[in-house]
Amino acid sequence: ELPIRTRFNGKPGLLLEVYRVGDQSAIEVAAAVRDYINAVDWLPEGVDIKFWRDRSTLVKARLKTLTDNALQGGILVILLLSLFLRPVVAFWVCLGIPIAFLGCFILLPELGVTLNIVSLFAFIVVLGIVVDDAIVTGENVYTHLQRGSPPLQAAIEGTKEVAVPVTFGVLTTVAAFVPIAMVGGARGQIFAQIPAVVIPVLLFSLVESKLILPAHLKHVRVKPAASQGRLTRLQQRISGAFESGIKNYYGPLLATCLRNKALTLAVFIGTAILIYSLAFGGWIRFVFFPRVQAETARASLTMPAGTPFDLTDFYIQQITDAAHTLKEKHRDDETGDYIIRNIYSTTGSMGGYGVGQSNIGLVMFEISPPEERHSQVTSAELVREWRAMIGPVPGAESLNYRAEIGRASDPIDVQVLGSNLDNLRSFGALMREHLASYPGIFDIQDSLTSGKREIRIELKPAAGLLGVQVSDIARQVRQALYGLEVQRIQRDRDEVKVIVRYPPEERRSVADLRNMLIRTADGNAVPFDEVAILSESRAPSSIARIDRKRSLNITADANKETVDIEAVKRGVAAFAEANIRNYPGLTYSLEGEAAEQRESMSTLFAGLIGALFVIYCLLAIPFRSYFKPLIVMSIIPFGAVGAIIGHLIMGMSLSISSAMGALALVGVVVNDSLVLVDYINRRRREGMPLMEAAQTAGVARFRAVILTSLTTFFGLMPLLFEKSTQAQFLIPMAVSLGFGILFATVITLLLIPVNYVLYERLREFLYAMFGKTAPQPGMH
Repeated sequence: ELPIRTRFNGKPGLLLEVYRVGDQSAIEVAAAVRDYINAVDWLPEGVDIKFWRDRSTLVKARLKTLTDNALQGGILVILLLSLFLRPVVAFWVCLGIPIAFLGCFILLPELGVTLNIVSLFAFIVVLGIVVDDAIVTGENVYTHLQRGSPPLQAAIEGTKEVAVPVTFGVLTTVAAFVPIAMVGGARGQIFAQIPAVVIPVLLFSLVESKLILPAHLKHVRVKPAASQGRLTRLQQRISGAFESGIKNYYGPLLATCLRNKALTLAVFIGTAILIYSLAFGGWIRFVFFPRVQAETARASLTMPAGTPFDLTDFYIQQITDAAHTLKEKHRDDETGDYIIRNIYSTTGSMGGYGVGQSNIGLVMFEISPPEERHSQVTSAELVREWRAMIGPVPGAESLNYRAEIGRASDPIDVQVLGSNLDNLRSFGALMREHLASYPGIFDIQDSLTSGKREIRIELKPAAGLLGVQVSDIARQVRQALYGLEVQRIQRDRDEVKVIVRYPPEERRSVADLRNMLIRTADGNAVPFDEVAILSESRAPSSIARIDRKRSLNITADANKETVDIEAVKRGVAAFAEANIRNYPGLTYSLEGEAAEQRESMSTLFAGLIGALFVIYCLLAIPFRSYFKPLIVMSIIPFGAVGAIIGHLIMGMSLSISSAMGALALVGVVVNDSLVLVDYINRRRREGMPLMEAAQTAGVARFRAVILTSLTTFFGLMPLLFEKSTQAQFLIPMAVSLGFGILFATVITLLLIPVNYVLYERLREFLYAMFGKTAPQPGMH
C-alpha cells in the first residue's frame, strides 16, 4: 500500500477521529475522550496529543449562543408586555411560554428531534409567536377589568369574546408551518425540525391560553390609584400615554384612510408592486444558500493519476508553508493571539486515513470563532489571500479551496450526457472557457480527468497481409514485458513458476518496444514498426454513466457576496443551448445547487398553495362566508413585502431560508387581521354602523395587534444581530419573520378596515344590481 504522510503544526503526526454512534451525545463522547487523554501519562518524550476540530466545543458554544438569544428575547417580551399591560397580567401571559415549551419537550423524543442548533432556533422563532393568543386573551380580559367588571366575569367574558379568532389564528399559523416539513433537497431534513418544534408549542399554548390563563387572570384586581405602587403607577402612565396616542394619532389616520378608501388601497398596492419589482427584477440578489463562513479552511489537491508520491508531497508542503506564513501574518487586533490556531496536512489521502493514493493531498487550518475575536478578517478573506500566495500548481488536475459550512453541492454544475467521449471533452473545454469569462467564478473543473499516460497500438496496412491482429500484438507485448509462464516445477512443498520475458535492459523504454519482433500467423518474425504504429495519449481514470450514457460535469465555485449566481446560471444555460447543437447526441442540464433549488422551490410553492387553501378553509368556518376570508388573507402579500424590506435594511440577499420565513409568515400575519375582522363582525351584529364599526375595531384592537407583532419581533431581535457561524444560515428566516410581521402589522391596522368597508359596499352594490336587499350585517 502507498504511504500516507500527516503533519500537524509542522510536525509529523497521526490522526485518530472519534465519532458518536446511535443516540450518543457528541458533548458526552468528547468529554470522555478528553478525560481519557488527560489521564495519559505513558507517552514517550517528544510525543504529545492535541485536540483537532473538537466539534463538541462548537456545539456547546452554539447552544449557549442560541440559549442566550432565547433568554434575551424572553426578557424583551416580558418588558414589552409590562409596559402596556399591568405587570401581573404580563407575568401570567409570559408564564405560557415555559408551559408550552415544556409540553413540546415531552413530544420531541417521539418526533425524533434532538436539542441542536436548528431546533433551538425554532424555539427562538416561536418565542414571540407563542404568546400571541395569550396576549389577545389577556389584553381583552384586562380591558374588561378596566371597565369595572368583576375579575371572574372579566376572565370568562374576555376569554369567550376572542376564543374563536384566537383558536383559528393558532390553527392558521400551524397550517403555514406544515409545508416547511415537506421541503425537498439536501437541506429539507434540516429545516423539517423547525415545524416539529413550532407546531407542538403552538398547540400547547392554545390549551394554556384557553384553560390555564383565564384561571390565573381571575385573581387579578384593579387597585385604586391611591394604593398602587410606584412601578404600577409608572406603567399606568406609559399605558395611558400609549392609549392617548392611539386615539389622537392612529384614530384620525384610520378615519382619513376610510374616507379615501380607493387612494389608500392604491398606495399600498403600488408600494407592494414596487418592492416585488426590485426582487423579481434582480435589484435584490437571490442566493439559494448564502455562503456561511466556516471556522476551518481547506485546500484539496488532486494531481494526475500516477503522479509520484514525493511530487505530490512537495506541493502539499508548499501549501502548508503558505498556511504557516498566513498564520504569522494575522493576529487578533486586541489580544494579539493567532487567528489561525492549528494547521493540519496530509499527503496520500483527503483525511489522513484509508488506502493511500499518491496523487492527492489536503491542507486544513482552524480559525478562531468570529464571536471570540476582534479582528474583522473573515475566513473567506483568509482563503483568498492563501490562494494568491500559492498560485497555480503545475500539472494539477484540481486545487479547490473551501471555507464554508452547509455546502451540499456546487453553485455552478453543468451536467452533459452523451455517448461520444470526444464530443464530451470538446464541449467540456468550451464550457470551461465560457465560465472563466465571468468575474468571481473560480475553481473551474470537469469530471473527466486526464488520467494516466498510455501508449496505443494501431495496425499498419501491412499487418493485414501478414495475418497479424491487434490482439496478437497486445498479447506478445505483454509476454515480452510481463512474462509468459512456460513451466511449473515442484520444489519440496512449493510450486515454482518459470516465467520467460525480455531482459531488463530490453524493456525499459518505448524504443525497446519498437525494436521487438512480432511473430506472424505463419510463424515468421517481423519488426514491430512494420506492422504497428505507437501513439501516446491519456485516458480518463474513471468514466461515470447516467441512464447508460457517459456523463460529464463541469463545476465551478463563485464568490456569492459579489456574483449574481442567478444571472450566471441564465448566461450559462443560454451559452450551452446555443452551442450544444454543434455536438450531436449531447444533452445538458444544470445540476448542483440549481437542481436542489428547483426541487426545494417547487415543494415550497406547492406548500404555499396548500397552506393558502387550508388557511382559507379554516377562516371560512368561523366567518360562515366564502368571501370574508379573502379580507383577512389580503394582508398576506404585504407580509412578503415586509420580508424583502427587512433584507434591504439588513443588507442581506434573499435565500431559501428567506423563502421559508416568508412561508411561515403567511400564517402569522393573518392572526391580527382575523382579530380585527372578528371584532367588526361583532360590532355589526350589535347594530353598529359600518364605518363606525371599522373605525372602532382599529382603535379597540390596536394594543392587542401591535403587542403580538412587537413580541414576535423582539423575540427574534437578538438573533438578527448574532455573529456566531452556525446561526448565519438561520438569520434570513428570522429577518423574513421579524420584519415581515412589523410591516404587515402597519398595513393590517389601516388596510383591513378599508378592505372590510370596500367588501360591504361591493356586496351592497351587487345585491342592488339584482334588485335585492343585502342580508343583515354579521357572519354570512
